[in-house]
Amino acid sequence: MAMFLLRRIGHGILVLWLISIAVFGLFFVAPSNVAQTLAGRQATPETIALIKHRLGLDLPVWKQYLHFLGNALKGNLGFDYYHQVPVTKIIAGALPITVSLALGAAVLWLSLGVFNGVISAIHPRSLADRGLTLFALFFYSFPSFLLGLLLLYFLYFRLTLSGFKWFPAGGYSPLAGGFGPWFQHLFLPWIALALLLAATYTRLTRGSMLDVLGEDYIRTARSKGIRESRVIVRHGLRSALTPVVTQFGIDLGQLIGGVVVTETVFSLPGLGQTAVVAINQQDLPVIIGIVLFASAAVVVANILVDIAYAVLDPRVRLH
Repeated sequence: MAMFLLRRIGHGILVLWLISIAVFGLFFVAPSNVAQTLAGRQATPETIALIKHRLGLDLPVWKQYLHFLGNALKGNLGFDYYHQVPVTKIIAGALPITVSLALGAAVLWLSLGVFNGVISAIHPRSLADRGLTLFALFFYSFPSFLLGLLLLYFLYFRLTLSGFKWFPAGGYSPLAGGFGPWFQHLFLPWIALALLLAATYTRLTRGSMLDVLGEDYIRTARSKGIRESRVIVRHGLRSALTPVVTQFGIDLGQLIGGVVVTETVFSLPGLGQTAVVAINQQDLPVIIGIVLFASAAVVVANILVDIAYAVLDPRVRLH
């Protein structure tokens, strides 16, 4: 088990190292004037000279990369000259919003998707199966921005006109300001993400469960007189969760790295909207910082998926 985890962590570190090389090459080697690019179009010559000195841009490229990598390993993702604050401060301000959105939606889409998939699998080709399949296909093909706008129209605009001010138009209320306002501001974004992603998990769970329920050990468990609910949950669902866990790790890592469309539609100032604003302003230090953070989030999520594999299926530990 220890060697299994060490190999996976080693692979994750290798991936992050390769990403750091790609980011450094893209933002520090490719531009003709790196200091001018990082400082922005309105930077003064003094600011450009200061950036060049701070980043060691007058040094050989390999020394510049070591300086860049060393700062990243120390948690220094650069300085945002547009807002005159460290990039880590901008990420720290946006991260709680994105994490709140991603984790809350994850609970909903995982619960809904797995439940629907199990129901479809134990009643194949039934009315329930066909209805849930239609549900999955409908939301899987639904544009995320359109679903968000429809939720705002019906559950905010129309309800507000009717005198029911249950949901705000958008924005974010910190949890420190009270659970109620925090929940109200995030409920519609949670629903939008959960409906879109639950469709994928419904199909994954259904297909995996149908394969597992046809295995010999399932028939053996039933022949022993074990309760059907125990066979489904203890023997069937646990073995069928492997592809679900894979998809969940990828989705959650990507969401924590930034939920661009949903945050933009619901005016949530998380990492996704912060990245969009930085791109519009050509604020490259923030873009670099978010890219590195998002990459680390995806790698960590995949390592956690590997650990979950080892817990769900001990045979994985041998590979």
